Amino acid sequence: MALMGAGLLGNAASPPHDVRVTVTDLRTEDGQVLACLTASPKGFPDCSKDPAARKLAIPAAKTVVFSFKGVDEGTYAISLLHDENGNGRADKTLMIPKEGFGFSRDAKVRMGPPSFEDAAFRVGDEKVHQRIRMRYLFR
Repeated sequence: MALMGAGLLGNAASPPHDVRVTVTDLRTEDGQVLACLTASPKGFPDCSKDPAARKLAIPAAKTVVFSFKGVDEGTYAISLLHDENGNGRADKTLMIPKEGFGFSRDAKVRMGPPSFEDAAFRVGDEKVHQRIRMRYLFR
């Protein structure tokens, strides 16, 4: 019986994990940081395309620290927006973002947002802590 129970425990799904995020280099403490966690390449970086995406709004500060709680194992990517005026959307001028943005793995931006693969990270047995620098195209 004990061996049978041990086998069952070994096959049990792992418990959900927390994904901790530290955001640096915000140019102001105005507004909020909108954060999105998605496992869908089609839902990145615009999480409105993924109904299963996890979204948070955190007050802006010099450094912002938050967690996505209870995340199942899998591959995910995070997109961030520094919504300085608090209107809940990305403001643009001629299709160029006026507000700050950032991505997991601190993925680089080249002629548009990074791919899901460039920002993707694994949630599994190890603790996950993403450090993301906010970037601005206009200062």
